[in-house]
Amino acid sequence: MGTPKVYWEDVKVGQEIPTFVRRTDYMNWNRYAAINEEFVYFHMDDEAGRAAGQKAGFGMGNLRFAYMHDLLREWIGDEGVIKMVSAQYRGFNFKNDVLTTKGVVTDKRVEGGEHLVDLDLQVVNQSGENTAPGKATVALPTRGK
Repeated sequence: MGTPKVYWEDVKVGQEIPTFVRRTDYMNWNRYAAINEEFVYFHMDDEAGRAAGQKAGFGMGNLRFAYMHDLLREWIGDEGVIKMVSAQYRGFNFKNDVLTTKGVVTDKRVEGGEHLVDLDLQVVNQSGENTAPGKATVALPTRGK
């Protein structure tokens, strides 16, 4: 394994971690659907999205969950461990939305020999709407002080 990206000792409660940003479209959704065998018409076609009561085709909720994992992995690197992630889907994401996944440290502690960090997460669209609030816990390496 490489050098850790972040150590537990360097994390502060209230700290914002670097964001993860994606512009979504049918290409992203089709790629994700292929991996997860989630070919649902309202994720692939505007007419089907309108038939489902929305303004157009709309993205998968669990793709935003994957963006939360991407955010965490990019922050903690290979040395950290994602222990828990939870998400709620409170809004839709539509084709060409720019989704910014954010995280703020809410707590840090040592438990069972692990150096843990808790975070509040959110996936915000270009209008500033939090379409997927969530929470996470990661275990980070320590400098061993």
